[in-house]
Amino acid sequence: MNNLCKKMLLAGIILFPQHVFSNISVTLTTRQLCDLELLLNEGFAPLKGFMKKADYESVVERMRLADGTLWPMPITLDVSEEVVADLQHDPVLSLKSAEGDLIATMAVEEAWQPDKNNEVQKVYGTQDMLHPGTAYILKQTKPFYVGGQVTKVALPQHYDFNELRKTPAELKQHFATQGIKKIVAFQTRNPMHRAHVELTQRAAQQADAHLLVHPVVGLTKPGDVDHFTRVRCYKKLMRHYPTGNATLAVLPLAMRMAGPREALWHAIIRKNYGATHFIVGRDHAGPGKDSNGKPFYGPYDAQTMVAQYAKEIGIEMMPFSEMMYVPADGRYHSADELAPGTKTMSISGTELRDILRDGKEIPAWFTYPEVAEELRVSYPPKNKQGFTIFFTGLSGAGKSTITNALALKLAEVQDRRITILDGDEVRKHISAGLGFSKADRSANIRRMGFVANEITKNGGVALCAFVSPYNADRDYGRALIGNFIEVYVSTPIEACEQRDVKGLYKKAREGKIPEFTGVSDPYEAPLNPELTIDTTKTPVQESLDIIVNYLKQEGYIN
Repeated sequence: MNNLCKKMLLAGIILFPQHVFSNISVTLTTRQLCDLELLLNEGFAPLKGFMKKADYESVVERMRLADGTLWPMPITLDVSEEVVADLQHDPVLSLKSAEGDLIATMAVEEAWQPDKNNEVQKVYGTQDMLHPGTAYILKQTKPFYVGGQVTKVALPQHYDFNELRKTPAELKQHFATQGIKKIVAFQTRNPMHRAHVELTQRAAQQADAHLLVHPVVGLTKPGDVDHFTRVRCYKKLMRHYPTGNATLAVLPLAMRMAGPREALWHAIIRKNYGATHFIVGRDHAGPGKDSNGKPFYGPYDAQTMVAQYAKEIGIEMMPFSEMMYVPADGRYHSADELAPGTKTMSISGTELRDILRDGKEIPAWFTYPEVAEELRVSYPPKNKQGFTIFFTGLSGAGKSTITNALALKLAEVQDRRITILDGDEVRKHISAGLGFSKADRSANIRRMGFVANEITKNGGVALCAFVSPYNADRDYGRALIGNFIEVYVSTPIEACEQRDVKGLYKKAREGKIPEFTGVSDPYEAPLNPELTIDTTKTPVQESLDIIVNYLKQEGYIN
């Protein structure tokens, strides 16, 4: 940190003079871009920009802006130390999309280093890294926050579902034109099924209101169904509401999964979009369970919080418990209406994913045929999905031999396209120019993780053969690629040296090759590989049998 930054931060904050020009730009992350869009279109009213320190601290501690206005979630712009240093000479930021489009300018008034541990503890109620909001703040954000008003240049450009992307003003005008005065909004980040239709219809009837189905299409919880699939499902599902009784629009919100605080935030946002009523269901915006297997929030904590502040917001909260299917009468009922011992049926998100993975039929009582078909198209059974097999081990362990043989065997037993990513070939082409320092080795493996992920998500098979000495880089690939199979070729170094056709170990022992894995640089053995193969004990054909049997066992091939 430069000396000026250090001195000014002794007071806990850096103040900037105001200019009107901007030579400094920031490329926004997906979350930052979502926040900016809702600042610019007034979905985050009354906010006019990213929070300054007084508002930020007040929101963290007491869910109110510094002037006392109710607002439960910090809306902050995190930047690097270098940006803060540049702002001392030019305190205006150009805020750009990943494509380089100028979205807004920001007159930066303050910069400070927040207490992020305190932020996540107060806002999310936990420092557990299994909470996606906590993990994002503590692992992905830059060290400084900057605050100040933003000035719109142009709203972010979208190319998908534009007919559903209504600003608050546009949605209010739509309702006014239709003569609709009472609107009950429904928040969702998941596909909707029969239970959701039943719940939302009940809410609309109870409130004598028009239904606004208002799903999130910004960031949601990692692992959620992508918004393209979800919106296609929503569009097909809308025909099951009485004509003229429901409207579908999408919300470019980056969720934090903050449970009760988030539910309150969602209610304020929907009020800005014209809603008079807001549905809050069981475990609203809950991220699941913590490291000890305990839910982060109680099932009805969100309802309690929204009810507490509903009058102040100016919106009526409509609480609903889980809808359960009762096979005895073939209908859905609210869980709190059922007598103890009533037989019910339900399908969890995990169970639905299992059904799709196994290629089974989704029961008709659970969802509509057109929704089921859309899900099957986007989420084919496992034997139609792509996958990556990542071979790791010392030079000479036998990775390339097994990889090349496996490519031939897989071409025999299944019909996906197969791509081999071999360490030597990759370094000649994709990673030409990288050396063998730890940073360069990591960059090489992470590039290959990106390539393998592209192959996998498009239904192909990526066979990767790399030394890949560091667990962190292999873990990066595992986190990035959904269907990732790590094979540790554990051949001992003594055997690898005996096979040293290229003479690399000999040169490394003589000091002619610095930072050679296994000799002058460490190899971190995988902690939990799916398979381990020692080629001094397991011939190539037997190795292939082990891998193919594993793929059959896991459902990747029949």
